[in-house]
Amino acid sequence: MTSEQITNTGSVSGDCGSAQARARTHVQAYVQTQARQNGSSKDGSATNGPARNDSAKGGPSGRKHGLQRCHAMLRPVSLRALLPWLMSIIGIASALCMVIAWFPSTVWNTPIVSSDAPAHYYFIRRLLDEGLGAALHLWPHDSFYPPLFHICAYLVIKIAVLFGVQCSIYAAFNITWIIASGVIFPAGMLVLCRYFLQRWNRGNPISNPISRISQALSTSESSSVSESSNISNQQVPSAGNRQYDAASDATFVLRNLIGLFVPVLAVSSVCHPYGLLNAGPLIAFGFAMSLLPFLIAATLRLFDAIAAREHIAKWLAITAVAGVVCLVAHPRIAFTYALILVPFIVLRLPWKLILGAFIAMCVGAVAFVALMLTSFKSDRWANPDSWFHSHQPSKNLWESISFCLTDGLDGFPAILFALLLIAGTAAAFVCASRRAAAPASDSFSSAASTVVPVASADVDVDASTSDIAVSAADSPVSVSCPPPASHSNATDAASASSESSRLRRNDRLRDVIALTAAFLLVALVYVCTVTLVGALPNIISAPWYRDENRIMTMLPLVALPLLVIGINALAECVSACAASASFAPSASSFSTKNSASSVPSLSSASAVSSVKNASFASNWIVLIAVFLVIAILAVSAQIVCPSRSAARDTIIAHSSLNQSDPNEQLTEQKIAVLRKVTKRTGTQATIISDPLNGSMYAETLFNANMLYPIINARTDVPSAPFGKVETAFASGDAQQVLGTVCPLTDAPEYFLTMGDQAQSLQSFPYRAQYDSFHNEELIDAYVDGGTLVKVADYSQYGQGWALYRFGCAD
Repeated sequence: MTSEQITNTGSVSGDCGSAQARARTHVQAYVQTQARQNGSSKDGSATNGPARNDSAKGGPSGRKHGLQRCHAMLRPVSLRALLPWLMSIIGIASALCMVIAWFPSTVWNTPIVSSDAPAHYYFIRRLLDEGLGAALHLWPHDSFYPPLFHICAYLVIKIAVLFGVQCSIYAAFNITWIIASGVIFPAGMLVLCRYFLQRWNRGNPISNPISRISQALSTSESSSVSESSNISNQQVPSAGNRQYDAASDATFVLRNLIGLFVPVLAVSSVCHPYGLLNAGPLIAFGFAMSLLPFLIAATLRLFDAIAAREHIAKWLAITAVAGVVCLVAHPRIAFTYALILVPFIVLRLPWKLILGAFIAMCVGAVAFVALMLTSFKSDRWANPDSWFHSHQPSKNLWESISFCLTDGLDGFPAILFALLLIAGTAAAFVCASRRAAAPASDSFSSAASTVVPVASADVDVDASTSDIAVSAADSPVSVSCPPPASHSNATDAASASSESSRLRRNDRLRDVIALTAAFLLVALVYVCTVTLVGALPNIISAPWYRDENRIMTMLPLVALPLLVIGINALAECVSACAASASFAPSASSFSTKNSASSVPSLSSASAVSSVKNASFASNWIVLIAVFLVIAILAVSAQIVCPSRSAARDTIIAHSSLNQSDPNEQLTEQKIAVLRKVTKRTGTQATIISDPLNGSMYAETLFNANMLYPIINARTDVPSAPFGKVETAFASGDAQQVLGTVCPLTDAPEYFLTMGDQAQSLQSFPYRAQYDSFHNEELIDAYVDGGTLVKVADYSQYGQGWALYRFGCAD
């Protein structure tokens, strides 16, 4: 083909100016490739006569065919760009609906009554009172607490005000939790799983064994092919490619359905986010866990950039920003982050960066130990066996292991998840090992082993280009097979392709090993926490306070990506075996017929067609089976979920005011008393009380000014006013009490008694430090001496309930 022909042919892409830039680039690349192929045979172009020249020179027929070919290629590109986003949006929306449906309705009007809940409500209240400047010192003694969750709740309230809506602290708290759990976390898990699937299928586009046969035909017989056989070689593959393109489109659609199921499976387990709302609730840590998948994905992208030596600054900046956000949510998330990333650091970074990463981890570990030694005074530091002395194992060894394998699911979904995880992991190791050991040049038999990669959520550049080229076969213009390359160019290209393919093949094996190792590390920490006792389990689980609720949140981060890759590999193995069964006899039949004659007959096309038909059928069967299995798992996990239901019932019980024990944290009687107390004292006066009797909820229920509405008062901080008041009150010295209490504020100071400490808080390790606040003899002594003056009696609600005013001269 002449330069004029190439120019006129290339003008076809100019007629599609309204298309996307990426699609236009692919169209131009395809047209130029066709021009080179057609230009390689002058005899063939001369044979076609004037009609072909008219088409090549940009005549009406050529322009018409060019426009048809352009639009045929642009339509699939638009579908490929839209479908993953559409599936992702539907999947995340489904996950959000499930979280909302699970969420207890009782906590919209009343607080969650638990150990940590009052602190989080108090932090939001402090931001509302003092502004965002209080975010760096939320504790009452002005020390730092991770503020990101509370800032988000504060912003929810402020945004609602802009629309004229009054949003309570409890509503803002709940909305923030729902967004983090129902949107941020499933979206992050989708990003993380898609990253691994993209790497799994990168450099492994849909391999068409038929095109390999056709290329072999044209290559081996190009010098002796007749006009009739040349026409058959051009037209038969074109018809077959249309059939195979239908299979590839179906594969693409089914692969992107992963966007539906990953978000749903992410919120199907009790591990996260439901368990943390029930335990405490551990709100700040749970918010950080919801953000962590984005940080892990960004870090892995950074590793890829380092390996490729490009875009390093970009991904380093993204990773740094994501890391800061997670640390602001909760710094202790760094331990989970490091534990999961250790295998990837070892397998994917250069040794100098590996050494630097481990030095950084050691420095962080030393800093953490120093912080613990200076912040928490104890005589048991030198004896790890005595750490967490009140901890009791909650599961036996088999129960803890099975919990890890099932990702915290129940019943039939748990069994199905475990079977898929085990079988898929084994298949992933087999596929990755065979791919890593495969030679760079594929034979007919090795081509069949990579017929269809299933369940990919992303299509890389190579795959996209290949698919566009295949879709162009639907256009009226036939595509001729490329001629064999020169020896030198072929050698250079083969060398570069071999090196690139070798790296891509190793990516699979590295990812499978790293994900499996991360899963085993998480399982080890979990088993040490819930089953084993002694010094070593204490040391291993200490960064997470040996708390089962914190540790089991890590399971979805490693189990779900491993499951997705495993199902992908399992389907690939089944599809490859089905294709190989029909490929071998067809290839042998072709070889026999081709050796009998120098000119291939149309009977070889029947062998090609048989392979296409078998591959088409096997792909559909396998892909539909994969779709059904994942759908059954996702749906059944929403039907059989006693663990999640139990967590919901526990939260409802904690938020109920109908308690049989009058000394519980919040009852209808205590709500009535706190309302009357606030009405009498106002919102400026300081009220002191035992924080374990539920009085701390007056801060957010009625905007009362409780001195310290958080349970864990630190007495070793000089600026901790509650600790000073506690020490003075327990001394029995009236002058010390008044000298400590009266200077707190210019407003009056009150003391409230509401019975003994709640039974639900008896496991709190520091509860004894508040005993003086419900010591009736000590209180009566202060009343007799005039230190306390009774101003209201609430004995009709509970024995000894009363409000006192400190005898300050104000």
